[in-house]
Amino acid sequence: MADLPALDLPDNPRLTRNITWFARALRAAGLPIGTGRVLDAIRAVAAAGFSDRRDFYWTLHACFVSRPEHRVVFDQIFRLYWRDPRYLEHMMSLLAPAIRGVQEERLAKPGEKRAAESLLDGVDRALPDMPEQDGSEIEIDATRTTTSQERLRNLDFEQMSNAEMAEAKRMLARLRLPVKPIVSRRTLADNSGRLPDGRATLRAAMRRGGEISQIAKRSRRERFPNLVALCDISGSMSHYSRAVLHFLHAVSNQQGAGWAKVHAFTFGTRLTNITRHMARRDVDAALAAAGAEAQDWEGGTRIGACLREFNRDWSRRVLGQGAVVLLITDGLERDDPETLRRETERLHLSARQLIWLNPLLRWDGFAARAQGVQAILPHVDTLRAGHSIATLEGLAQALSHPGDNGEKARLLAGIANR
Repeated sequence: MADLPALDLPDNPRLTRNITWFARALRAAGLPIGTGRVLDAIRAVAAAGFSDRRDFYWTLHACFVSRPEHRVVFDQIFRLYWRDPRYLEHMMSLLAPAIRGVQEERLAKPGEKRAAESLLDGVDRALPDMPEQDGSEIEIDATRTTTSQERLRNLDFEQMSNAEMAEAKRMLARLRLPVKPIVSRRTLADNSGRLPDGRATLRAAMRRGGEISQIAKRSRRERFPNLVALCDISGSMSHYSRAVLHFLHAVSNQQGAGWAKVHAFTFGTRLTNITRHMARRDVDAALAAAGAEAQDWEGGTRIGACLREFNRDWSRRVLGQGAVVLLITDGLERDDPETLRRETERLHLSARQLIWLNPLLRWDGFAARAQGVQAILPHVDTLRAGHSIATLEGLAQALSHPGDNGEKARLLAGIANR
């Protein structure tokens, strides 16, 4: 076997082992880190030194982070692994809410739960190196546990761990979004139809010397509408948009689902058409290709400008035959709300039905105080939550009962009473 090149390692031999374990935690949390990056990180720390915490953070960040969505997970794992001397107890409290420790009870921030799981992977091997905590006890109250599947249906996408998100994706792949056909103005010959066909009746009479023996009938044709999804992929929406795109991929590839075509667009600071990627059979390959094309993941939000681009360049192509539009966004606009109001109104007039999925409705008592929410709200047919599997299942109700406007009436009444 060829000799490996010598490495100038830091003075502390345990630091090399800790960097290796830290890289394993990042890889378990989903970051694409191989042996080469670990070696580069050790060399970089040896060159930059270990005296300044900020320099150490950015040295490892440069070696391990390659995409914007990796920053949150890296930051949480770094804080838990390198800064908190009692991080094991903190992480266990995130994984089991019934555990009582020294920290205050709170919900895990985005990325913390996945970071905790990745660090607890192989915790039995890591425990000898941890500082011992005398007198600490772990008590787990399991009296209120429910079935895992029912709990997962109602769990917020942002609070899911890696394993829970993987199971949620499998459940989303089995969901169906049935739609009723649209009765067209065009007709077709049908002996049991209700519409008289004068031309066919006269043609048949001419073959018999002008005698009308039977009235020909026709019936209305039925066709299925298009489904158009506009997904907000800004920083506050990235976790929810990924789950919704998994759901849309399943709808796009279901046989006999009813939709004529499924069009998907993402927007943050710019609009990106990812429809052709959704046509791939493999969901991981489809979302990887979509993520590579949409360069504004977890960036800013310019909803009005992106809707204006859609209305100008794409609405006539994909909304021409009574399409149903799903608008997945929290409505937190940074630009002029008047532009957002005008473009949402135009989108509503072009679509057969405009359904707004807003993850902020997961909060009880949510009110339309943001200007962006107030600009969008009057011009949608239905406003529904979109933060869990159960809320996505509720889309079928919105499609089957067009008169059901969800939370729209309540929020409009709240605006009128202020």
